[in-house]
Amino acid sequence: MNEVFDGARLHRAVGELRAAVAANALPFETADVAKQRREQGELVSQLDDYVLPRLESLDAPLLAVIGGSTGAGKSTLVNSIVREQVTRSGVLRPTTRASVLIHHPSDAQWFTGERVLPGLSRITGAATQGDDPSSLRLVASASVPRGLALLDAPDIDSVVSANRDLARQLLSAADLWLFVTTAVRYADAVPWEMLEQAIDRGTSVAVVLDRVPRDAMEEVRADLARMLAAQGLGQSPVFAVAESTLDENGMLPHIEVERISSWLHSLANDALSRQVVIRRTLDGALDSLDGRARGAVAAGRAQHEAATTLAGAASEAYAEQLRAVEEGLKDGTLLRGEVLARWQELVGTGELLKQFEAGVSKLRDRVTGFFRARTETAAPARDLGEALQSGVAQLVTSHGESAALDAGRAWRLDPAGKPIMARHPELNAASPELTSTVERLVRDWQGDVLDLVREEAGDKRTTARFLAFGVNGIAVMLMLITFASTYGLSGAEVGIAGGSAVLAQRLLEAIFGDQAVRTLANRARGMLLERITELFEREEQRYDAALAEVALAPGAPERIEKALAAVKDAR
Repeated sequence: MNEVFDGARLHRAVGELRAAVAANALPFETADVAKQRREQGELVSQLDDYVLPRLESLDAPLLAVIGGSTGAGKSTLVNSIVREQVTRSGVLRPTTRASVLIHHPSDAQWFTGERVLPGLSRITGAATQGDDPSSLRLVASASVPRGLALLDAPDIDSVVSANRDLARQLLSAADLWLFVTTAVRYADAVPWEMLEQAIDRGTSVAVVLDRVPRDAMEEVRADLARMLAAQGLGQSPVFAVAESTLDENGMLPHIEVERISSWLHSLANDALSRQVVIRRTLDGALDSLDGRARGAVAAGRAQHEAATTLAGAASEAYAEQLRAVEEGLKDGTLLRGEVLARWQELVGTGELLKQFEAGVSKLRDRVTGFFRARTETAAPARDLGEALQSGVAQLVTSHGESAALDAGRAWRLDPAGKPIMARHPELNAASPELTSTVERLVRDWQGDVLDLVREEAGDKRTTARFLAFGVNGIAVMLMLITFASTYGLSGAEVGIAGGSAVLAQRLLEAIFGDQAVRTLANRARGMLLERITELFEREEQRYDAALAEVALAPGAPERIEKALAAVKDAR
């Protein structure tokens, strides 16, 4: 146990740790998050209810919390010790509606404010059946010595969950836990779980074995003492109360509680003994901060990992579908069906194609003559452009919808993402405007390609080769070759669709030259991919926006670690 406290510095450090832990939001449903939330809440409560108040006022009265299982006789024991009806007891469960704190009248100032248990409102007067569990009833009694206060807590195994939670909170606020059990229930699991928690947190403990048959007194007491020693509580005082008939006031005979009452009075009257108990419990609570705060750090990091995983799932879904779009734009998939039919209407499938497939070397020289008579290409070029537009739009829309389905599925299957999907069912599908947005995107891109052709053509726009197809015809041929990775292959090698792309490439080379066509095709494909990438990023941002709605404090785990280091240094 530390002999010297730098109270002000340590108080500031613990206060910062408390703020850091409280700010460590745990909104995602990660593994064990329910337990982590409870433990983190218990840590904040103990810092609020006990550690900070005690650091601030080491000379405040010792607070002894009387806790135990249902029907252990806690309220009867308190009334019997004080020799007044200060807390309500009875056979109905749960009997303790509001916690009752009994103090000496001159110690009232320590408890009427919010120094301890600030979350509980204060009430005075006689206990009633309708007491609010979130309140703390203050009872002044001269039977309680100065320097000591007794707090009658709810049952730790109450059928009312709020009572159980409150019992744990009150026990964490105690300088001394007076644990009450019976000869029948002293080996029950729930009380021992609470005792283990007291051990872990260094809380001083005394045990009252109530309602013990006189003929089994020594045997039961010895067995309980053995169990306490096995759990590291061998030095804890043990008091046995024989099974007795209550008097007309519902109290135990004075002789049965005399040892307990005398021990409590001696603690209150001996400042050194009182400080030993207080400092032991405070030191134990401070010792427990390391493991508990590190648990909060781990919980916080798990939350950030959950957010990263969800963001990554959405990002990967769209990245994968974007890669599929990119592959679909160059693998020749678009050069089939309607597009192929419209292409054949534009260039025909007659002599020129036959000569090209036969490997005629002077193709460029024949292009002008072949097409000089083809002056009416506007309609076929328009039809081919529309077919390309439709094909590209279908490709992009399909993969955009698949990305949304993949991202939504990944989030629904992730416990952290499932609640978000429940709040945002629209994320199960692409945005409603995706189809119209894609169609507009492709039209805008086709306008970009027209601008490319005009820019590259320059003074070539008056040549016979250029006039044979016009700006629109040349533009749709440029669009067509951006959708096939068939450079260097013959028509026989890549099939009819690929052959059409190669023919379009050769026709454009006759106008612009080899290198210029390659540059134009790469630029056209790049502009389209840039537009599609921006569209997919906007679609993905819907998931980012939903994720951003979840309140997750950035840097919270690191802040806790820094504050914990400051507490250690201050100690």
